[in-house]
Amino acid sequence: MSTTTHLGLAATVADGIGASPQRPDGRLKVTGEFAFSSDLWADDMVWGATLRSPHPRARIVSVNVGPALAVPGVLAALTHEDVPGSKRYGLEHADQPVLAFDEVRYQGEPVAVVAADHPEIAARAASLIEVEYEVLPPIVDPETAVLPDSAQVHADRPNLLRHVPIRKGDPDVRADVVVSGVYDVGMQDQAFLGPESGLAIPAEDGGVDLYVATQWLHVDQSQVAASLGLPPEKVRFTLAGVGGAFGGREDLSMQIHACMLALRTGRPVKMVYGREESFFGHVHRHPARMWYEHGADRDGRLVYVKARILLDGGAYASSSGAVVANASTLGIGPYDVPNVVMDGEVVYTNNPPCGAMRGFGAVQACFGYESQMDRLAEAVGIDPVEIRVRNALKTGDRMPTGQVVEGPAPVAELMRLVQEKPPAPAKSDFLPGGTANTTRGEGVVRGVGYGIGIKNVAFSEGFDDYSTARVRLELVGGRPAVLIHTAAAEVGQGLVTVLAQIARTELGVSQVTIAPADTNVGSAGSTSASRQTYMTGGATKAACESVRERLFARLDRPGLRLADEEVLDPDGEIVTSLGELLGDEAIEATVEWRHRPTSSLDPETGQGNAHVQYAFAAHRATVDVDVELGLVRVVEIVTAQDVGRAINPKAVEGQIHGGTAQGLGLALMEEIQVKDGNVRNPSFTDYLLPTIMDMPPMRLDILELADPHSPYGLRGVGEPPNISSIPAVVAAVRAATGAALTRVPVRPEHITEAVC
Repeated sequence: MSTTTHLGLAATVADGIGASPQRPDGRLKVTGEFAFSSDLWADDMVWGATLRSPHPRARIVSVNVGPALAVPGVLAALTHEDVPGSKRYGLEHADQPVLAFDEVRYQGEPVAVVAADHPEIAARAASLIEVEYEVLPPIVDPETAVLPDSAQVHADRPNLLRHVPIRKGDPDVRADVVVSGVYDVGMQDQAFLGPESGLAIPAEDGGVDLYVATQWLHVDQSQVAASLGLPPEKVRFTLAGVGGAFGGREDLSMQIHACMLALRTGRPVKMVYGREESFFGHVHRHPARMWYEHGADRDGRLVYVKARILLDGGAYASSSGAVVANASTLGIGPYDVPNVVMDGEVVYTNNPPCGAMRGFGAVQACFGYESQMDRLAEAVGIDPVEIRVRNALKTGDRMPTGQVVEGPAPVAELMRLVQEKPPAPAKSDFLPGGTANTTRGEGVVRGVGYGIGIKNVAFSEGFDDYSTARVRLELVGGRPAVLIHTAAAEVGQGLVTVLAQIARTELGVSQVTIAPADTNVGSAGSTSASRQTYMTGGATKAACESVRERLFARLDRPGLRLADEEVLDPDGEIVTSLGELLGDEAIEATVEWRHRPTSSLDPETGQGNAHVQYAFAAHRATVDVDVELGLVRVVEIVTAQDVGRAINPKAVEGQIHGGTAQGLGLALMEEIQVKDGNVRNPSFTDYLLPTIMDMPPMRLDILELADPHSPYGLRGVGEPPNISSIPAVVAAVRAATGAALTRVPVRPEHITEAVC
């Protein structure tokens, strides 16, 4: 059940921006007809399999692939010695081996790959490869790893991967009321349903074509080409059907391995991970430990925040540098604080590698600072909403980095919206543990909690962030039609629908086709950081405008516009039909589009205009808690979010529901259990996910306060709901139980041990 209120602009064009047309992939996915990357097939295809390390840290003494090659049906067995180009790759640092060659640094690291004519034969052959390991003690504690005298995960670099200091105002200022706390966030998995998979096909020119589920075609292409020793134009990527991503497909998984095997065997090679292997095959959310101290005056107005955020990056860098920058720059929350001392650190360990996951960096920090705001409200003696409203960031305020907030910052308004909604029904339909017949309501108490968060949109710190779109307008079957070609990855968020809506609005054409995403057009960047509607939407809008300008140049009349396949003058009178004006000559434009520039952070003070745009969301959670069993049921969630402009209102609602579900998961159940570097629960049996039975009714308020710098005034939508939902749920459990609850996910024993 969901109720939604939109507060802002209305739709202006049928199936254009502001409308919610049917998704072209929707029916196919619902009926099971959609072709995902794991469904790919080619004639003469063989199968690839990976041998992975059972140890979190060990020196490789020798590798013998002979037993694998002796298995009938095996065509190839490759190790690091067979990597033709660069033996390492990586998003920010090329520190990750294609196949381990000196030392394995995490459990599950790839050591060898095998191709065979049947998947079971490939898997069995891989298991027969003989690897002699010298097992070493793993470095698994981030606090120990960051010490100067710690053993090093990588011999050629320190364990401290990046330190981001933020300094604003007076570091020695004092306050009347001081609260402090230490908070922990567990390792969350993206838990996408479609496992890593792809099909590599060797080409006649000596190159390779890869059809793969990914988030960033061009960065994959550049890394794979380097490791294959081929020019990028000989490594061609096409996006296959993606079964979810959430950041977990931003890094490479099977891409290089499949291409190596295809080039070695001369045959198409398909690789599909099973669920357990998928847990080892992609990065996860960084676990965090955070130390916070908040100082305020007696009225609850913040005087200072001092904090240290320590992230466990695992064995390889991935995007850890960007994650810790987000955690640091956004680490005091959407609040106006005159004095800030913040230190964000991310370190290498022998735990599983961590990287991008929805809300990266901001998720961990929000749990810390929102927990602190509740403590501060209690210490001052005011309402938890009021403490947030009194300190709310406003347009024109400065972030801890010195950056001025130029767009709308409706922090106080969002808090009031969620507060003023009527309370949840007095009695839940289902009690905690009720479906399991473990309780009839004895010991069940209710609590209400709040949270609000801030997230940057798009890439930051001076990164050359751009997207490319090619738009072609021509007659098809006697009617005007538009073809849009980008390399943007559709990972389930509905971008293919949004791009068509933009073209309909800008060119007045109902017939719009989205070409398959591939590397035959310029990069669209990653489908991450809530950036694709902003960036590829902006590029598509600019390309449509270029096409329109060239079309109108044929008439040389001012004030023309397009609507319903007609050319209209300023008074709305029809000048000619679009088809007549277009004729047999197609018009095509390719545009490389960038957002406004950002700058790097000062390495000493963290000052700088690092971010493009800020997005805000607030949540109110109502929970019932059985304090005797430690069971929690979320009864209702109320949320409010400013989206700038809802290009597709139904898609916006879907993003808010999905992000909130992932937040609820981290708050109460989702965690990869790692002990001494070993993953203990790599399955959906033991890694618990919220189901439809765990999701409560939601009430949504969607604000549309236009951003002055973005296309149509839109604001990235996908990540904010994942951020503030977590502290809201935990705050509600605290309110019900009185337990401190300084760690997520909250487990039953955290409640029972605190209450009983």
